[in-house]
Amino acid sequence: MHNHPTPKFSVITVTYNAEAVLEDTIQSVISQTYRHVEYIIVDGASKDKTLSIIDRYKEHIAKVTSEPDKGLYDAMNKGIRLATGDYLCFLNAGDSFHEDDTLQQMVHTLPGSELPDVMYGETALVNKEGHFVRMRRLSAPETLTWKSFRQGMLVCHQAFFAKRTLVEPYNLKYRFSADFDWCIRIMKKAHTLHNTRLTIIDYLNEGMTTQNRKASLKERFRIMAQYYGLISTAAYHVWFVLRAVLKK
Repeated sequence: MHNHPTPKFSVITVTYNAEAVLEDTIQSVISQTYRHVEYIIVDGASKDKTLSIIDRYKEHIAKVTSEPDKGLYDAMNKGIRLATGDYLCFLNAGDSFHEDDTLQQMVHTLPGSELPDVMYGETALVNKEGHFVRMRRLSAPETLTWKSFRQGMLVCHQAFFAKRTLVEPYNLKYRFSADFDWCIRIMKKAHTLHNTRLTIIDYLNEGMTTQNRKASLKERFRIMAQYYGLISTAAYHVWFVLRAVLKK
C-alpha cells in the first residue's frame, strides 16, 4: 500500500472593506474536512467591520496582516511571502470552496506519492446568496500546458493550485490581469499539471465594471502577445470575436 501524500495548502484571502462577503469565505476554509491547511488573510487596512469579522475566527487563521498596500496583486505578493504550504491557493473574499471536503477530494485524486507541480479544476459561478448560477464559460482542458492560455484563461485563478517552490511574485505592472501572466509563468516551469476533474471553487459572479473589463482585456492581449507572439494572438482575437457573433 503506497503512502498517500498529505500536502499542506496555504489558502490566501486578500481583503479590503469586505464585510459583506468575507464570512462565507472564512467559513468555507475553516470547515474543510482536510486538516493540513494554513489560512492567511492579507487585509489592506479596511475601514469597515472586516477586521472584527477576522478577529471572530482568529483561532482558525494562521496569519493575519492589515496595512495599506498598492492594490490587489501587491497584497497577494505579501500572502506569497507569508505562505509555508506545499501549494498556494488564492481565495478572494466572496469566493468559497465548492464543498466542505473539496481539498480532501483533491488530495484523493493524486495519482501517487509524487506531488504534481500544479493542481487544477473547474469553477462554478454563484450569486450573492451562494446559489449556483452556471459553470464558468471557459472550462479546464483535459491536459493543461502554458500554451493552453492562448485561448484565454481556461482555468480560473482560484482553481489553479501551484507548488510554492515554483511561485514567483505577481508582476505589478499589470493592474487587472497579473494573475493571467502569473499562471503562464508557473506553467512554463511546471513539469506535471494534474487535472483533478473536480469543481473546486464557487466564484462570486459580481464581475468587474465595464471600464475595468476593457482595461483587463487590453492587458491580457499584451500578455498573450508577449508569450504567444503578436500575429498568433491577433488571429485568436479575430476568432474570439467571430465566435461571439456566431453564438448570438
